Amino acid sequence: MRDLDDIAEPGSPERALVERLDPSRLPDHVAIIMDGNGRWANARHLPRVEGHRAGIRAVRQTVETIARLEIGTVTLYAFSTENWKRPRNEVVTLMGLLKQYLRSELNTMLDNNLRFVPIGRVDQLDPSVRKELERTVEATAHCTGSIIQIALNYSGRQEITSIVRRAATDARAGLVDPDAIDEAWISRHLFTANVPDPDLLIRTSGEQRISNFLLWQLAYSEIYFTSVLWPDFSKIELLNALLDYQRRERRFGGLSDEDQSLFTAPGDLSAGS
Repeated sequence: MRDLDDIAEPGSPERALVERLDPSRLPDHVAIIMDGNGRWANARHLPRVEGHRAGIRAVRQTVETIARLEIGTVTLYAFSTENWKRPRNEVVTLMGLLKQYLRSELNTMLDNNLRFVPIGRVDQLDPSVRKELERTVEATAHCTGSIIQIALNYSGRQEITSIVRRAATDARAGLVDPDAIDEAWISRHLFTANVPDPDLLIRTSGEQRISNFLLWQLAYSEIYFTSVLWPDFSKIELLNALLDYQRRERRFGGLSDEDQSLFTAPGDLSAGS
């Protein structure tokens, strides 16, 4: 974690929260479902596009804070395969805002040593969008700080289905032994193969579901739901989510040390026999 002054001003509410964080227990990977742009706009009697514009400001602040906390990876759910069902003018606007974001935020990414990686079926996006994605990937390829993954045209079920299909094809062709197809093999073929699974998933807007996002990768993630709409998701909200994460005890299906002490080890059972 960088110097505290780089993260929050002395005496600010944000600084008080940062000082409560344990740098050794920060998550390595935070995933975020950015929900609520449309409701934010509707509540203000604004067009939905204004909610998406406001959401970009929340992205900027969140990504910068994560970079300064030196969290390894952040994955943002920007556009799902289901989002193609939205009105065409909204989809066109979203893609236009994405291109605008990539152009306007490139220097910020470079200043924060961020490496940009899109995940999902990006090959199916409009050529103009792919061009901006490729330009940003290339420009940040040398960066060694946090990784910012943007999930675009993404579906967790499609990701897993594609891997199953590949496993079947490779096995039929004799390229892989079916007995060698294990969890590690599948993980190596995910879009996120080069980063650890998320430790923490944050979803805004009060919805409590994961909406086909990183279905394999979220198996053991802690999940934090907040009623705050994405455009209102501030640095304070992010810090509160991280503090909540640090209050939890991750067991990965096992027992806590306290619970384990309630059980007698098998070797001890013979003591009184």
